[in-house]
Amino acid sequence: MADDRKELQFQDDPGAQRSFWIALGILVAVVLWMGSGVVLPSSGGDQTTAGAETETAPVSVATRMSRAETVPLFFRAEGQAQPDRDTGIRAETSGDVTEVLVSKGADVTAGQVIARLTTSRLEADLNRAQEEFDAAEREFDNATELLDRGVATVDRVTSARAALAAARAQRTAAEDALDAARIEAPFGGRIEQLSIDEGEFVTAGAEIGRIVDNQPLTVSLQVPQRSLTDLEGADAAEVTFITGQTRTGSVAFVGSAAAAETRTFLVEVVVPNEDGAIPAGISAEIRIPTGERRAHFVAASIVSLDEEGRLGVKTVQDGRVAFEPIEVVRAEVDGVWVTGLPDEAEIITIGQGYVRDGEEVTVRPEVDAAPQAARQ
Repeated sequence: MADDRKELQFQDDPGAQRSFWIALGILVAVVLWMGSGVVLPSSGGDQTTAGAETETAPVSVATRMSRAETVPLFFRAEGQAQPDRDTGIRAETSGDVTEVLVSKGADVTAGQVIARLTTSRLEADLNRAQEEFDAAEREFDNATELLDRGVATVDRVTSARAALAAARAQRTAAEDALDAARIEAPFGGRIEQLSIDEGEFVTAGAEIGRIVDNQPLTVSLQVPQRSLTDLEGADAAEVTFITGQTRTGSVAFVGSAAAAETRTFLVEVVVPNEDGAIPAGISAEIRIPTGERRAHFVAASIVSLDEEGRLGVKTVQDGRVAFEPIEVVRAEVDGVWVTGLPDEAEIITIGQGYVRDGEEVTVRPEVDAAPQAARQ
């Protein structure tokens, strides 16, 4: 069997290399196809040229025609309501409190008795002063009569006249002391504090209460230096209190000397408060008219700064962008009133951030632009 085995022999297959040549041909075809766009002219060249033209076309922006309106201007500030008068009530003489006629929180009129003190000692002092006055008056009359008869001298009459004047002064002082035993309201208002009770001893000069008059109210505010000239000739003012109540007041005082700490000027606005419904001490917002200006109303979002740091808006003039410096003269919730623009201006509302001053643009009207409301 060993003789029957033969050695294996392999022969080359001419078709085995066919796939290699096919793959190589495909690769060459792909390379030639990719390079054909550069070597051979094609329709792709037109598309490239069109793309270049699109990139150089003017930027499209949306604009809105704006017309200036006459708007009132106001100075706004925060202030505090203060009573027209606020003072302490003091005892003018010493004594025990015999009667308290009002309670804390009561409304009183000028001269109304609040409390009474003991008067026995004061009445005794008045009786003594009256007797001394009567005696001095009789002495003066006798001296005068004797002088007329030639018996008395002029010096005696002069001395009697001086004694009479001293007695009259003592009587007046005793009467005033007796009147001071009645503690009265110095003016009409509301008793904010009362710290005495019946039987309590008070000394002369002691503060026994506090009275406040808030009819009218005085609203005080601080005005910056740059705004002081705006208030020249100001008269009326609208005051809105933190409680929601609104009153029309008048500018009663404008300070002429600035506070050293803040460099602001004191301004006072008097507000009627006949019913006393508005309490003193609460915060208030004051709005004082300062004149009128011709201005445009624009959204705050389109206001920008130029390279020099100036505030302004971009408009379109003869197909090109123009940066117009502005001044904000009044602010609202949904925009600002500005000056510095001509009476009619085509303002860029969309796309202003992508264009520069002097650049040519394509203009289209603002879509669904809400009509400009008249704001007063």
